[in-house]
Amino acid sequence: MASRLLAGRNLGLVVPGALAVLLVLLALAAPLVAPYDPAAGRLADRLLDPGSPGHPLGTDGQGRDLLSRLIWAGRASLTGGLVPVTVATVAGTLLGIAAGLGGRFTEQALLRTLDVLYAFPGVLLAIAIASLLTPGLGATVLALSVVLTPAVARVAFTETRRIRTAEYLEAARVSGAGWGALVLRQVAPVVAPVVLVYASSLVGLAVVYAAGLSFLGLGVAPPTAEWGAMLDELRPALLTHPWVAVLPALVILAVSVVFNTLGEALRTRVGDAAAQLPRPVPTGSPRTSEQVER
Repeated sequence: MASRLLAGRNLGLVVPGALAVLLVLLALAAPLVAPYDPAAGRLADRLLDPGSPGHPLGTDGQGRDLLSRLIWAGRASLTGGLVPVTVATVAGTLLGIAAGLGGRFTEQALLRTLDVLYAFPGVLLAIAIASLLTPGLGATVLALSVVLTPAVARVAFTETRRIRTAEYLEAARVSGAGWGALVLRQVAPVVAPVVLVYASSLVGLAVVYAAGLSFLGLGVAPPTAEWGAMLDELRPALLTHPWVAVLPALVILAVSVVFNTLGEALRTRVGDAAAQLPRPVPTGSPRTSEQVER
């Protein structure tokens, strides 16, 4: 029975993990797997329905193959989702740890600054930042990095505050450990699992936000293939060729579900409760068998 439960938990993590890796590999291998040039089209083949000969997913308003464009669009769309989450994870973790280990002035200054950003709805803040920049992938990455960093910093701060009075941190301070050594050797191993699990759940949201910015003309602009930009381009055909027009939206939905499911699976595996993380152990003290099992 226990082996069946363990297999079920592993399957719940392996399946979305494998799908996420497959999506990334498919985007990277776009020049090899895409059947057509994503920018080449024929007006005679415009708005072909899915299942048409030579175009299994149909064509857009300029006769470009939708399957090829969807594959190529994965490069820009996944970059707009993964890179901001990576930047926010690094920046948010450092800010959260600095607020948790710093004095009261440092803590309040950082947290109040992050609260100002956190108070704005994510979509509106991303639109406001992107509108001040030149439209493109760089604007998307920068805007979403700013939007996601406060949430990650909050998670890192909460975990840091939970352990900042632990005996092993006091022992490290007394032994003369510098701030860098304290963070890398003592704090980061405890904070990282929770932050990484939380960050994994943000990828799907970032992909949706990136597509939204491109849909509004604030992100990746045509003719570059991007799921949000493709959705905007196909919008006029929504009433006449609905199956062609909704394909980018279905891809965005599917990718978001995959990464959200992966985040939930990691959260279940690692555990939300602090009790499921390794207990703080004083420097120089051996771990007990119970702590190793945890």
